[in-house]
Amino acid sequence: MKTMRAAVCARPGGPEVLQIREVLVPAVRPGWSLVQVTGAGLNRSELRTRQGHSPDVRFPRVLGIECTGVVAASTDPRLPEGTTVAAVMGEMGRAFDGGYAEYALLPNALLMPVTTTLPRETLAALPETYLTAQGALDALGIGPGSTGRLLIRGGTSSVGLAAAAIAAGHGLEVAATTRRPAKAGALTGHVLIDDGGPLTGLPQLWPEGPDWVLDLVGARTAVDSLRLVRRGGTVCVAGSLSGWTVPDFEPIAKIPSGTKLTAFHSNDHAGATEVLQRIIGEVEAGTYRPHIDRVFSLDDIADAHRYMEDNRAAGKLVVLP
Repeated sequence: MKTMRAAVCARPGGPEVLQIREVLVPAVRPGWSLVQVTGAGLNRSELRTRQGHSPDVRFPRVLGIECTGVVAASTDPRLPEGTTVAAVMGEMGRAFDGGYAEYALLPNALLMPVTTTLPRETLAALPETYLTAQGALDALGIGPGSTGRLLIRGGTSSVGLAAAAIAAGHGLEVAATTRRPAKAGALTGHVLIDDGGPLTGLPQLWPEGPDWVLDLVGARTAVDSLRLVRRGGTVCVAGSLSGWTVPDFEPIAKIPSGTKLTAFHSNDHAGATEVLQRIIGEVEAGTYRPHIDRVFSLDDIADAHRYMEDNRAAGKLVVLP
């Protein structure tokens, strides 16, 4: 039987638990098609799964909540062999093996057929990042014709950079935060340093506060974002760079009257072919310019996780099998 190379997470632990192994190529079964992976974006949720913070995940497991590739064996007439596809979420890398491999067996419902001339590392940087950014802006009510002020917390994350590009394309005034001044050069628009205290410069920049806050930091900053947004504005939590939960959260006490708190989960855009194809078109036209911080080989997956865990990236990390 045919074998492939995969980065197998043998057990919960540090980056060293990611082991390159020769394993069998998954056998196709009804409702699932085999994809030859050409690239996979790295995501912090994979880091937390590797660390053992996803209680439903059973090890060993091939991680990776997204990938791009080419259909190698199909069970779906709309997905003939040779079709370029992308896939995100839907329990990839959690309930079943994901994108850290040369091949991935994936549910047909997750596969998004696309056409593109982009290099494989650029295409691999788009699905999870840009679908999340677009979905979060949709949740905030931001779209073509919107006017106002958007604050992005966690601005040098891949999603933050993507959201800034989309929002700027709509004509919004954008400010973004980073904890590390050395990363400020990756940001466009207004740059604010978030050192855990008050956001220096925000009251001077926008005395009434931003109209919207896209909070990608999450647990540590969500309550503060509700304080910063203008009365009647909207906060969307769409990231968890600082963890999953807000301790002792009291909605009536913490949400100012008239202010709105919402969220976006990237699983809501699983299978969103039309949205992803439009994003690809914007990248090909030069309207959006994805920020790829580094590209790793599959052999260097442990180093890639160390790099991600040390918060060294300003933009997307990509693995090419």
